[in-house]
Amino acid sequence: MRILHITNFFKPSFEAGGVVNVAYNLSKKLVEKGHEVVVYTTNRCSTDIGVETNKPIYVDGIKVYYFENLRKYFNNIQPLPYYLPLIAKKNIQHFDVIHIHEHRTFLAVFVHYYAKKHGIPYVLHAHGSAPRIIEQKRLKYLFDIFFGYKILRDASKVIAVSNVEVDQYQEMGVSKEKIVVIPNGIDVDSFNDLPEKGIFRKKYGISEKYIVLFFGRLHERKGIDFLIKSYAELRKELDDVVLVLAGSDSGYKTKAETLINDLNLTNEVRFIGYVDDADKLAAYVDADVLVYPSIFEIFGLVPFEAIMCGTPVIVTDDCGCGDLIKEAKCGYLVKYGDVNYLEERMKWVIKNPNEREKLVEFGRNYIKDNLTWNHVIRKMEEIYESCIRYV
Repeated sequence: MRILHITNFFKPSFEAGGVVNVAYNLSKKLVEKGHEVVVYTTNRCSTDIGVETNKPIYVDGIKVYYFENLRKYFNNIQPLPYYLPLIAKKNIQHFDVIHIHEHRTFLAVFVHYYAKKHGIPYVLHAHGSAPRIIEQKRLKYLFDIFFGYKILRDASKVIAVSNVEVDQYQEMGVSKEKIVVIPNGIDVDSFNDLPEKGIFRKKYGISEKYIVLFFGRLHERKGIDFLIKSYAELRKELDDVVLVLAGSDSGYKTKAETLINDLNLTNEVRFIGYVDDADKLAAYVDADVLVYPSIFEIFGLVPFEAIMCGTPVIVTDDCGCGDLIKEAKCGYLVKYGDVNYLEERMKWVIKNPNEREKLVEFGRNYIKDNLTWNHVIRKMEEIYESCIRYV
Protein backbone atom coordinates (compact mmCIF):
# COMPACT_ATOMS: atom_id res chain seq x y z
CA MET A 1 0.00 0.00 0.00
CA ARG A 2 0.98 3.63 -0.53
CA ILE A 3 0.19 5.34 2.79
CA LEU A 4 0.35 9.03 3.66
CA HIS A 5 0.68 10.10 7.30
CA ILE A 6 -0.22 13.63 8.37
CA THR A 7 1.16 14.99 11.65
CA ASN A 8 2.08 18.45 12.93
CA PHE A 9 5.46 17.21 14.16
CA PHE A 10 7.68 14.20 13.50
CA LYS A 11 11.06 12.80 14.49
CA PRO A 12 13.17 14.37 16.00
CA SER A 13 10.53 16.66 17.60
CA PHE A 14 9.67 14.12 20.32
CA GLU A 15 9.29 16.91 22.88
CA ALA A 16 5.95 17.68 21.19
CA GLY A 17 4.40 14.67 22.95
CA GLY A 18 3.08 11.19 22.30
CA VAL A 19 1.62 11.87 18.85
CA VAL A 20 5.13 12.15 17.41
CA ASN A 21 6.11 8.82 18.94
CA VAL A 22 3.02 7.07 17.56
CA ALA A 23 3.28 8.58 14.07
CA TYR A 24 6.97 7.72 13.84
CA ASN A 25 6.65 4.13 15.07
CA LEU A 26 3.64 3.40 12.87
CA SER A 27 5.45 4.76 9.83
CA LYS A 28 8.67 2.89 10.60
CA LYS A 29 6.92 -0.45 11.20
CA LEU A 30 4.80 -0.08 8.05
CA VAL A 31 7.95 0.50 5.99
CA GLU A 32 9.48 -2.62 7.56
CA LYS A 33 6.38 -4.54 6.44
CA GLY A 34 7.03 -3.46 2.83
CA HIS A 35 4.59 -0.56 2.50
CA GLU A 36 5.50 2.77 0.91
CA VAL A 37 5.04 5.46 3.55
CA VAL A 38 5.17 9.24 3.10
CA VAL A 39 4.83 11.76 5.94
CA TYR A 40 3.68 15.38 5.67
CA THR A 41 4.81 17.34 8.72
CA THR A 42 6.52 20.60 9.73
CA ASN A 43 10.05 21.57 10.64
CA ARG A 44 9.60 23.23 14.00
CA CYS A 45 7.84 22.62 17.30
CA SER A 46 9.62 24.74 19.91
CA THR A 47 12.72 25.17 17.70
CA ASP A 48 13.82 24.66 14.12
CA ILE A 49 15.06 21.06 13.80
CA GLY A 50 17.55 21.94 11.09
CA VAL A 51 16.35 19.80 8.17
CA GLU A 52 15.77 20.58 4.51
CA THR A 53 12.23 21.85 4.02
CA ASN A 54 9.55 21.61 1.33
CA LYS A 55 11.24 18.65 -0.37
CA PRO A 56 11.35 14.92 0.43
CA ILE A 57 14.10 13.46 2.60
CA TYR A 58 14.39 9.94 3.99
CA VAL A 59 14.20 9.20 7.71
CA ASP A 60 14.70 5.52 8.60
CA GLY A 61 13.25 4.50 5.23
CA ILE A 62 10.30 6.89 5.53
CA LYS A 63 9.87 9.59 2.88
CA VAL A 64 9.25 12.77 4.86
CA TYR A 65 8.30 16.30 3.80
CA TYR A 66 9.23 18.76 6.55
CA PHE A 67 7.27 21.83 5.48
CA GLU A 68 8.44 25.24 6.60
CA ASN A 69 5.65 26.94 8.56
CA LEU A 70 4.76 30.33 9.96
CA ARG A 71 6.04 29.41 13.42
CA LYS A 72 9.28 30.76 11.99
CA TYR A 73 7.78 34.20 12.58
CA PHE A 74 5.04 33.60 15.18
CA ASN A 75 6.14 30.84 17.57
CA ASN A 76 2.83 30.37 19.41
CA ILE A 77 0.51 29.91 16.43
CA GLN A 78 -0.84 26.64 15.08
CA PRO A 79 1.67 25.22 12.56
CA LEU A 80 0.74 26.61 9.12
CA PRO A 81 2.76 24.88 6.36
CA TYR A 82 2.16 27.24 3.46
CA TYR A 83 3.89 25.03 0.86
CA LEU A 84 1.94 21.88 1.74
CA PRO A 85 -1.13 22.62 -0.47
CA LEU A 86 1.08 22.72 -3.57
CA ILE A 87 2.49 19.26 -2.86
CA ALA A 88 -0.87 17.85 -1.72
CA LYS A 89 -2.63 19.09 -4.85
CA LYS A 90 -0.08 17.30 -7.02
CA ASN A 91 0.50 14.06 -5.09
CA ILE A 92 -2.46 13.05 -2.89
CA GLN A 93 -4.32 11.33 -5.72
CA HIS A 94 -1.52 8.73 -5.91
CA PHE A 95 -2.00 7.37 -2.36
CA ASP A 96 -4.16 4.37 -1.44
CA VAL A 97 -5.04 5.64 2.04
CA ILE A 98 -4.27 8.58 4.31
CA HIS A 99 -3.74 8.55 8.08
CA ILE A 100 -4.44 11.92 9.75
CA HIS A 101 -3.04 12.41 13.26
CA GLU A 102 -5.17 15.00 15.12
CA HIS A 103 -7.92 16.86 13.29
CA ARG A 104 -7.74 20.47 14.53
CA THR A 105 -4.70 21.30 12.44
CA PHE A 106 -4.17 23.23 9.23
CA LEU A 107 -2.42 20.17 7.81
CA ALA A 108 -5.62 18.18 8.35
CA VAL A 109 -7.69 20.93 6.69
CA PHE A 110 -5.54 20.98 3.53
CA VAL A 111 -5.29 17.20 3.26
CA HIS A 112 -9.00 16.68 3.92
CA TYR A 113 -9.84 18.98 1.02
CA TYR A 114 -7.67 17.15 -1.51
CA ALA A 115 -8.57 13.70 -0.17
CA LYS A 116 -12.25 14.46 -0.74
CA LYS A 117 -11.54 15.97 -4.15
CA HIS A 118 -9.72 12.83 -5.36
CA GLY A 119 -11.78 10.25 -3.45
CA ILE A 120 -8.88 8.99 -1.33
CA PRO A 121 -10.05 7.34 1.94
CA TYR A 122 -8.54 8.45 5.22
CA VAL A 123 -8.53 7.31 8.82
CA LEU A 124 -8.48 9.83 11.66
CA HIS A 125 -6.42 9.33 14.81
CA ALA A 126 -7.37 12.16 17.18
CA HIS A 127 -5.03 11.15 20.02
CA GLY A 128 -7.45 12.58 22.60
CA SER A 129 -7.86 15.92 20.83
CA ALA A 130 -11.51 15.43 19.81
CA PRO A 131 -13.28 17.03 22.82
CA ARG A 132 -13.11 20.77 23.42
CA ILE A 133 -11.54 20.80 26.87
CA ILE A 134 -9.08 22.80 29.02
CA GLU A 135 -7.95 25.73 26.86
CA GLN A 136 -9.05 27.70 23.79
CA LYS A 137 -12.55 26.21 23.86
CA ARG A 138 -14.05 29.04 21.79
CA LEU A 139 -11.38 28.77 19.11
CA LYS A 140 -11.86 25.00 18.98
CA TYR A 141 -15.61 25.49 18.58
CA LEU A 142 -15.11 27.90 15.67
CA PHE A 143 -12.62 25.54 14.04
CA ASP A 144 -15.09 22.68 14.34
CA ILE A 145 -17.90 24.71 12.77
CA PHE A 146 -15.80 25.49 9.70
CA PHE A 147 -13.58 22.39 9.45
CA GLY A 148 -13.52 19.97 12.39
CA TYR A 149 -16.94 18.37 12.07
CA LYS A 150 -16.39 17.80 8.34
CA ILE A 151 -13.03 16.13 8.95
CA LEU A 152 -14.61 13.82 11.55
CA ARG A 153 -17.65 13.11 9.42
CA ASP A 154 -15.78 12.28 6.21
CA ALA A 155 -13.27 9.87 7.79
CA SER A 156 -13.69 6.27 6.65
CA LYS A 157 -12.68 5.12 10.13
CA VAL A 158 -11.63 6.84 13.35
CA ILE A 159 -9.13 5.23 15.68
CA ALA A 160 -9.61 5.30 19.45
CA VAL A 161 -6.87 4.11 21.77
CA SER A 162 -9.26 3.33 24.64
CA ASN A 163 -12.93 3.22 25.65
CA VAL A 164 -12.49 6.71 27.08
CA GLU A 165 -11.75 8.01 23.59
CA VAL A 166 -14.67 6.09 22.12
CA ASP A 167 -16.95 8.14 24.36
CA GLN A 168 -15.18 11.35 23.31
CA TYR A 169 -15.76 10.61 19.62
CA GLN A 170 -19.42 9.84 20.20
CA GLU A 171 -19.88 13.11 22.07
CA MET A 172 -18.56 14.84 18.94
CA GLY A 173 -21.18 13.09 16.80
CA VAL A 174 -19.14 10.18 15.41
CA SER A 175 -21.16 6.98 15.01
CA LYS A 176 -19.96 4.01 17.03
CA GLU A 177 -19.82 1.85 13.87
CA LYS A 178 -17.05 4.04 12.49
CA ILE A 179 -14.85 3.78 15.61
CA VAL A 180 -12.13 1.15 15.96
CA VAL A 181 -10.18 0.69 19.23
CA ILE A 182 -6.45 0.14 18.73
CA PRO A 183 -4.20 0.88 21.74
CA ASN A 184 -0.84 2.54 21.19
CA GLY A 185 2.10 0.20 20.86
CA ILE A 186 5.17 -0.47 22.97
CA ASP A 187 8.62 -1.20 21.55
CA VAL A 188 9.39 -4.03 23.96
CA ASP A 189 12.85 -4.61 22.48
CA SER A 190 13.97 -1.17 23.69
CA PHE A 191 13.71 -2.48 27.28
CA ASN A 192 16.02 -5.46 26.80
CA ASP A 193 19.14 -3.61 27.93
CA LEU A 194 18.15 -1.42 30.88
CA PRO A 195 20.57 0.92 32.68
CA GLU A 196 21.99 -0.13 36.02
CA LYS A 197 20.16 0.92 39.14
CA GLY A 198 21.51 4.14 40.67
CA ILE A 199 22.53 5.99 37.50
CA PHE A 200 19.62 8.42 37.62
CA ARG A 201 20.07 9.02 41.36
CA LYS A 202 23.74 9.79 40.90
CA LYS A 203 23.25 12.13 37.93
CA TYR A 204 20.61 14.25 39.67
CA GLY A 205 21.99 14.07 43.21
CA ILE A 206 19.07 12.19 44.75
CA SER A 207 19.93 10.78 48.17
CA GLU A 208 16.47 10.00 49.56
CA LYS A 209 15.66 6.33 50.09
CA TYR A 210 12.46 6.31 47.99
CA ILE A 211 11.50 8.00 44.71
CA VAL A 212 7.95 8.81 43.63
CA LEU A 213 8.14 9.59 39.91
CA PHE A 214 5.92 11.59 37.58
CA PHE A 215 6.90 11.52 33.93
CA GLY A 216 5.20 13.66 31.29
CA ARG A 217 4.55 17.21 30.17
CA LEU A 218 3.87 19.70 32.96
CA HIS A 219 0.33 20.53 31.88
CA GLU A 220 -2.84 21.44 33.72
CA ARG A 221 -4.64 18.24 32.79
CA LYS A 222 -1.82 15.97 33.95
CA GLY A 223 -3.05 16.06 37.56
CA ILE A 224 0.22 17.34 38.98
CA ASP A 225 -1.54 19.37 41.69
CA PHE A 226 -3.36 16.22 42.80
CA LEU A 227 -0.06 14.33 43.04
CA ILE A 228 1.71 17.12 44.93
CA LYS A 229 -1.07 17.32 47.54
CA SER A 230 -0.98 13.54 48.04
CA TYR A 231 2.79 13.60 48.29
CA ALA A 232 2.52 16.26 51.00
CA GLU A 233 0.40 13.79 53.01
CA LEU A 234 2.87 10.98 52.32
CA ARG A 235 5.72 13.10 53.70
CA LYS A 236 3.96 13.22 57.04
CA GLU A 237 4.55 9.47 57.40
CA LEU A 238 7.63 8.88 55.24
CA ASP A 239 10.22 11.63 55.44
CA ASP A 240 12.84 9.85 53.33
CA VAL A 241 10.96 10.08 50.02
CA VAL A 242 11.39 12.53 47.14
CA LEU A 243 8.93 13.49 44.41
CA VAL A 244 10.55 13.78 40.97
CA LEU A 245 8.68 15.65 38.23
CA ALA A 246 10.32 14.81 34.90
CA GLY A 247 9.16 16.38 31.65
CA SER A 248 9.07 19.59 29.67
CA ASP A 249 6.98 22.55 30.84
CA SER A 250 3.69 23.04 28.98
CA GLY A 251 2.63 26.08 30.98
CA TYR A 252 2.00 24.56 34.42
CA LYS A 253 5.39 24.67 36.13
CA THR A 254 4.88 28.09 37.74
CA LYS A 255 1.56 27.00 39.29
CA ALA A 256 3.15 23.78 40.49
CA GLU A 257 6.01 25.70 42.10
CA THR A 258 3.52 27.97 43.88
CA LEU A 259 1.65 24.97 45.30
CA ILE A 260 4.90 23.32 46.35
CA ASN A 261 5.97 26.48 48.15
CA ASP A 262 2.58 26.81 49.89
CA LEU A 263 2.92 23.23 51.18
CA ASN A 264 6.51 23.81 52.35
CA LEU A 265 7.88 21.18 49.96
CA THR A 266 10.43 23.32 48.12
CA ASN A 267 13.37 21.10 49.06
CA GLU A 268 11.46 17.83 48.67
CA VAL A 269 10.30 18.11 45.03
CA ARG A 270 12.72 17.97 42.08
CA PHE A 271 11.96 19.37 38.64
CA ILE A 272 14.12 17.48 36.14
CA GLY A 273 12.83 18.97 32.88
CA TYR A 274 12.85 17.22 29.52
CA VAL A 275 15.01 14.08 29.49
CA ASP A 276 16.25 11.91 26.64
CA ASP A 277 15.47 8.21 26.27
CA ALA A 278 18.50 7.09 28.28
CA ASP A 279 17.63 9.28 31.27
CA LYS A 280 13.99 8.27 31.00
CA LEU A 281 14.84 4.59 31.34
CA ALA A 282 17.23 5.34 34.19
CA ALA A 283 14.49 7.29 35.98
CA TYR A 284 12.04 4.39 35.65
CA VAL A 285 14.63 1.91 36.92
CA ASP A 286 15.45 3.99 40.02
CA ALA A 287 11.87 4.94 40.91
CA ASP A 288 9.99 3.02 43.58
CA VAL A 289 6.61 3.92 42.13
CA LEU A 290 5.37 5.86 39.12
CA VAL A 291 2.19 7.90 39.53
CA TYR A 292 0.16 8.84 36.44
CA PRO A 293 -2.53 11.15 37.84
CA SER A 294 -3.90 12.59 34.59
CA ILE A 295 -7.42 13.71 33.88
CA PHE A 296 -8.90 13.61 30.34
CA GLU A 297 -6.08 11.26 29.30
CA ILE A 298 -7.16 8.83 26.61
CA PHE A 299 -4.25 6.40 26.94
CA GLY A 300 -0.73 7.09 28.17
CA LEU A 301 2.32 4.96 27.37
CA VAL A 302 4.26 6.09 30.43
CA PRO A 303 2.80 3.53 32.89
CA PHE A 304 3.57 0.66 30.52
CA GLU A 305 7.12 1.90 29.92
CA ALA A 306 7.62 2.05 33.69
CA ILE A 307 6.34 -1.51 34.10
CA MET A 308 8.77 -2.74 31.44
CA CYS A 309 11.53 -1.19 33.57
CA GLY A 310 10.36 -3.02 36.69
CA THR A 311 8.54 -0.09 38.31
CA PRO A 312 4.99 -0.45 39.72
CA VAL A 313 2.37 2.12 38.73
CA ILE A 314 -0.63 4.00 40.10
CA VAL A 315 -2.99 5.64 37.58
CA THR A 316 -6.29 7.51 37.77
CA ASP A 317 -9.36 5.40 37.10
CA ASP A 318 -10.71 7.66 34.32
CA CYS A 319 -7.42 7.58 32.42
CA GLY A 320 -7.66 5.57 29.20
CA CYS A 321 -4.88 3.18 30.18
CA GLY A 322 -6.70 2.47 33.45
CA ASP A 323 -8.89 -0.14 31.74
CA LEU A 324 -5.81 -2.04 30.60
CA ILE A 325 -4.06 -1.71 33.96
CA LYS A 326 -7.17 -3.17 35.59
CA GLU A 327 -7.49 -5.95 33.01
CA ALA A 328 -3.85 -6.92 33.41
CA LYS A 329 -3.96 -6.61 37.23
CA CYS A 330 -0.63 -4.84 37.03
CA GLY A 331 -1.17 -1.66 39.03
CA TYR A 332 -3.50 0.36 41.23
CA LEU A 333 -6.31 2.69 40.21
CA VAL A 334 -7.27 5.80 42.18
CA LYS A 335 -10.09 8.28 41.75
CA TYR A 336 -8.87 11.63 40.48
CA GLY A 337 -8.75 14.11 43.37
CA ASP A 338 -8.88 11.53 46.19
CA VAL A 339 -5.74 12.79 47.92
CA ASN A 340 -5.85 10.43 50.88
CA TYR A 341 -6.37 7.28 48.83
CA LEU A 342 -3.50 8.12 46.50
CA GLU A 343 -1.29 8.72 49.54
CA GLU A 344 -2.29 5.32 50.94
CA ARG A 345 -1.55 3.55 47.63
CA MET A 346 1.89 5.19 47.33
CA LYS A 347 2.76 4.17 50.86
CA TRP A 348 1.54 0.61 50.30
CA VAL A 349 3.56 0.15 47.11
CA ILE A 350 6.72 1.57 48.68
CA LYS A 351 6.43 -0.60 51.78
CA ASN A 352 5.57 -3.88 50.01
CA PRO A 353 8.34 -4.76 47.53
CA ASN A 354 7.11 -8.33 47.02
CA GLU A 355 3.73 -7.06 45.84
CA ARG A 356 5.50 -4.63 43.52
CA GLU A 357 7.30 -7.51 41.82
CA LYS A 358 4.05 -9.41 41.24
CA LEU A 359 2.37 -6.38 39.65
CA VAL A 360 5.32 -5.81 37.35
CA GLU A 361 5.40 -9.46 36.26
CA PHE A 362 1.67 -9.40 35.38
CA GLY A 363 2.17 -6.15 33.49
CA ARG A 364 5.15 -7.29 31.43
CA ASN A 365 3.32 -10.44 30.33
CA TYR A 366 0.24 -8.45 29.34
CA ILE A 367 2.25 -5.91 27.35
CA LYS A 368 4.12 -8.59 25.41
CA ASP A 369 0.86 -10.36 24.56
CA ASN A 370 -1.24 -7.31 23.65
CA LEU A 371 0.65 -4.04 23.15
CA THR A 372 3.63 -4.68 20.89
CA TRP A 373 3.95 -2.60 17.72
CA ASN A 374 3.66 -5.74 15.58
CA HIS A 375 0.30 -6.41 17.20
CA VAL A 376 -0.81 -2.83 16.51
CA ILE A 377 0.43 -2.86 12.90
CA ARG A 378 -1.55 -5.97 12.03
CA LYS A 379 -4.74 -4.26 13.17
CA MET A 380 -3.82 -1.03 11.37
CA GLU A 381 -3.24 -2.85 8.09
CA GLU A 382 -6.70 -4.40 8.38
CA ILE A 383 -8.23 -0.95 8.88
CA TYR A 384 -6.40 0.51 5.87
CA GLU A 385 -7.46 -2.39 3.65
CA SER A 386 -11.09 -2.09 4.70
CA CYS A 387 -11.07 1.64 3.89
CA ILE A 388 -9.60 1.03 0.44
CA ARG A 389 -11.99 -1.84 -0.28
CA TYR A 390 -15.10 0.22 0.38
CA VAL A 391 -14.20 3.38 -1.53
